Amino acid sequence: MIFSELINDLQIQLKKDLAQIRFLLKKSPGIGYARIVEIGKEVGKKYNIKLIVNFPKEGRIEEFEMYGKRDLSLIVDYDRKRFPIDREIIKQKALEILGDVKTEDAYMYENKEGVRIFTDDWKIDILPHSVHIWTEFDDKITAFCNWLMENAYQMKKI
Repeated sequence: MIFSELINDLQIQLKKDLAQIRFLLKKSPGIGYARIVEIGKEVGKKYNIKLIVNFPKEGRIEEFEMYGKRDLSLIVDYDRKRFPIDREIIKQKALEILGDVKTEDAYMYENKEGVRIFTDDWKIDILPHSVHIWTEFDDKITAFCNWLMENAYQMKKI
């Protein structure tokens, strides 16, 4: 359940600082974004994760109610090049939890490995050192990410 705790913590912190973030975004979008990134890093530190809040599409930074609810990168261990479990297990679990999704091997070069889970509307890039979630976190995405954190990254509740 570490993913659930992490995003809940992130959402609380972003909401707590929302007035300041909105002010900074109006004054200087770069400084406002830097504050969002800083909050993500502070929250991530508690979980020993580098947490990055992303805004991949123009205009999303103004969607304040969605902060911490989509488009996150979690860097767990930069040095890890292989998963502790077989990639096929990750793909099977994705199908089991998420249902009608596509899965494929990704980033397979220089003795590295990765998995991409996707639909026509979103994707999750899963690498041995990080996971990049490019969608909104519904119950299924959250359950899958909780499973990933425990099994593919071997992270337990703090």
